[in-house]
Amino acid sequence: MQRKAYVSGVAALLAALLAGCTGSSADGGSTDDSNPGDSGTTQATAEPGRYRTLPEACGAVSQDTLDLLLPGIREMADEAQQEKAYEGSATLTYDTDRKVGCRWKVESSDATDHLFVNFDRVVSYDNAVSDDSEAEQVFATKQAAANLPAPATSGPDTEESPSPSATPSDSASASVSASASTSPSGSSSESGSASPSGPPADLQPRTLDDLGDEAFLNDVLGSAGSTARQRTVTVAFRTSNVIVTIQYEEQPTTIGVVPDSKEMQDRARKLAAELAGSLGG
Repeated sequence: MQRKAYVSGVAALLAALLAGCTGSSADGGSTDDSNPGDSGTTQATAEPGRYRTLPEACGAVSQDTLDLLLPGIREMADEAQQEKAYEGSATLTYDTDRKVGCRWKVESSDATDHLFVNFDRVVSYDNAVSDDSEAEQVFATKQAAANLPAPATSGPDTEESPSPSATPSDSASASVSASASTSPSGSSSESGSASPSGPPADLQPRTLDDLGDEAFLNDVLGSAGSTARQRTVTVAFRTSNVIVTIQYEEQPTTIGVVPDSKEMQDRARKLAAELAGSLGG
């Protein structure tokens, strides 16, 4: 009988202990469903970017725009060759939802033109950082690498007259530049190129305010040598979490001829506006 009483006493003690662990205290203490240290709040997850996919790069440029940027296409007599030129060549990629691109190269009687279009969809792997914020950082790095010059400033005292350091030869060079003759492809002779001080302010590498969320344009002219000088115009812009890069190059067939900066910039910006519109940004 004593053994039964002992067992019953142990059982009662265990029941009391269990009741103390799982029951609620009179002053509103936590139960076994509560997690010590859990404040009951969850960390907010950053918003995803607007874009989840990318367009097909080689089909993103209209035929009319390719005719404008690559004049040699219209000179092709062979229809099969012309069709292949319009199609372009897709760049190698392993994830078409993250990166796609396309290249075109066309020769004409006046020059060889290259066009490259690339789309990058930026995704943040940090729940606290949105895709848009990550894309901003990527674009800032890309723009910094372009080494754009500081914006040219002008005021009421300088807008209508040359700077004090300007010389008559500088003004003469500017006049020659403005009246330079151009070839049918839009290239100008080297004697009519920009003055040694550089192109006009509105043609210098710069940021753009009318394209996507942010954008910039770069314009680089290759150094003179034994071959014709190649000009490369780059336009890059960001819309939400997608970054688009356009690289447009032209190399004349004649030594001493310089591709026209304004014409190439206008063409590249026209294409950029079309691509931004197709993205909805």
